[in-house]
Parts: sequence; structure tokens; C-alpha cells
Amino acid sequence: MKIAVYPGSFDPVTYGHLDIIKRAARIFDKLYVCVMVNSNKDPVFSREERLDFIRRITKDIPNVEVETSDELLVRYAKRKDAVTIVKGLRAVSDFDAEFQMALANRSIDKTIDTVFLASSEKYTYLSSTIVREMARFHTDLSEFVPEEIIGDIMKKYETGGK
Repeated sequence: MKIAVYPGSFDPVTYGHLDIIKRAARIFDKLYVCVMVNSNKDPVFSREERLDFIRRITKDIPNVEVETSDELLVRYAKRKDAVTIVKGLRAVSDFDAEFQMALANRSIDKTIDTVFLASSEKYTYLSSTIVREMARFHTDLSEFVPEEIIGDIMKKYETGGK
């Protein structure tokens, strides 16, 4: 069984993330979507909210499991018997940082590879930061995130989200 991990902060999950999830789920027998802790980011949505969002939008993808971890990514992947870490790339600017991280992960555990999936062209501009900014100004989010979570995102900003 080929197992992969798709890590991220998913603050919040977007159509771009969902596109990578669906494509990776077709490639691998099992895909763990893991909400990771990023010490460089101060998330707007709690870990529980982000887990809930992802679970709701992936409920019909049987080989996807959604979890969270605050451990080192390669250790999490090893614990899950994953052979691959999946990373989505929107632009060349993403590649530099992701490539460095892939090399660092490979130096820690040579049995786990990183696979880069290029974003679908219609999502190359899309990021969680853009979604949060649009929500802050009460903009229609239907082009950015699945319908199932729009209300929750907008509610966060009605009640004082960042």
C-alpha cells in the first residue's frame, strides 16, 4: 500500500488545497491530510476548526484521512508508514522554500520522498491569505472555498476574526 502525507496549515482550506487532495488521493492508496503546526504562522482558525473544514470537504474521498500533528513532519510520515510527502506548488516562488524543506526532510529520513504537484492553473493565485483577506471585507468566497465551509469562515470574521 502506497501511503502519502499532504501537510499544511490550511488556514483555511481552499479549492487549491482540495484540488491537490483529490489528485493525490488518485495517486496513492491512502492519503493523510495533516494539519501541521507552523511556528512562523499565527492561525486565524483553531486546529479543530481546520480539521473540521477538511473533514467536511473530503468526506466523499474514501482513502483520505484527516489528522493533526505538532511533531516533525518526517517523523509523523514515518509513524504513518508513508513513503511520500505531497506538496502543492502554485508558482516558482513556492518551489525554492519547498525544495529546501524536501532536502532537509530527505536528510532526516532517506526512505521518505517528496512529490510536488503543480497547482491547477485556475488556482495558481489562490492562497489561504487571500481567502482570509476577502472574508475580512465580506466578499463572496464561492470562487475560493467549498460551499460547505463558507458560512463558518464568514462567521469568524463577523465575530472578530483577524
